Amino acid sequence: MKLSVIDQSPVPAGFTPADALRNTLELARLADRLGYTRYWIAEHHAIPALASPAPEVLIARVAAETRGIRVGSGGVMLPHYSPYKVAECFRVLHALYPDRIDLGIGRAPGGTPLDSFALWRDRDHYPPPDDFGRQLPELLAFLNHGFPANHPFSQITVTPDMPGTPEVWLLGSSMWSASAAAQLGLPYAFAHFIEPGPTRAAIAHYQANFQASRSTMRVPRTILALGAVCAETDAEAERLLASVRLFRRRIRQNDVRPIPTVEEALRELGETSPLPSEQVEREDGIPRYVVGSPERVRDQLSLIAEELRVQEVMVVTIVHDHRARLRSYELMAAACGLEPRA
Repeated sequence: MKLSVIDQSPVPAGFTPADALRNTLELARLADRLGYTRYWIAEHHAIPALASPAPEVLIARVAAETRGIRVGSGGVMLPHYSPYKVAECFRVLHALYPDRIDLGIGRAPGGTPLDSFALWRDRDHYPPPDDFGRQLPELLAFLNHGFPANHPFSQITVTPDMPGTPEVWLLGSSMWSASAAAQLGLPYAFAHFIEPGPTRAAIAHYQANFQASRSTMRVPRTILALGAVCAETDAEAERLLASVRLFRRRIRQNDVRPIPTVEEALRELGETSPLPSEQVEREDGIPRYVVGSPERVRDQLSLIAEELRVQEVMVVTIVHDHRARLRSYELMAAACGLEPRA
């Protein structure tokens, strides 16, 4: 089982977004040394609790400060952008860091309807047509010189025109994304920590209906993205989890304040002790967050990966204490037997 990182650049209460971005760079350097496979950066708009609206900018800095880990977007929300421009951005990144760049593509807005409206170039049509089904093949054609000879865009060379291409992943949390990834022959990353309901059905559908593509790959590849908090003891991990539990509850109430401290979380949640992780939200037997000691987290991740037949697990960890966040990834890497990079 491969382990990777998805980073939303969380802003802890009492700190600044600049602190959160520095935390991202420190965590990326650590993940690289520890032997994690990928480091993906999310895209969220107008959320003070999350400091990463432009993953393509952070990818350049993270890749510059790491050596072996793959770096990418988790993801670029394609409906907001021109496929041609996204192809140009990621071809630049690929030229700077060959064979290390992942282009994770998402369909979700990454913010509120107002944020999306502000991102649209054409505001005369509301809502805009859902043309993701056209955008994605167009993006792939730009990256892979894939337009037919009679298509006007076949005359365009996306520069810098380097050998190879960024690795494109389709991100999703629905049956639609599973079907699209299978039809296009793309690797697929399922965001279980965002929407756990369709997880089993979507992954099974993708694996059963995958169509090999000459320009991408021959066999299906799947990443499951979920949350995890790991600490030296189960009790300490449960305690740290309180911050993300309150953060998630606030988000559902459109309260986007920074990540609360454990003490604030326990007070607002009305509890004097952490809630056992067995009672934390789960769907169809798979928790959104795997929580506990290194051995417990390792065993749960391994069981989930085996059960869903996924080759890679991508972990998001949101806690208030950045040192505890770093330590969580350290403990998971050691427990799962990752081989450190020199």
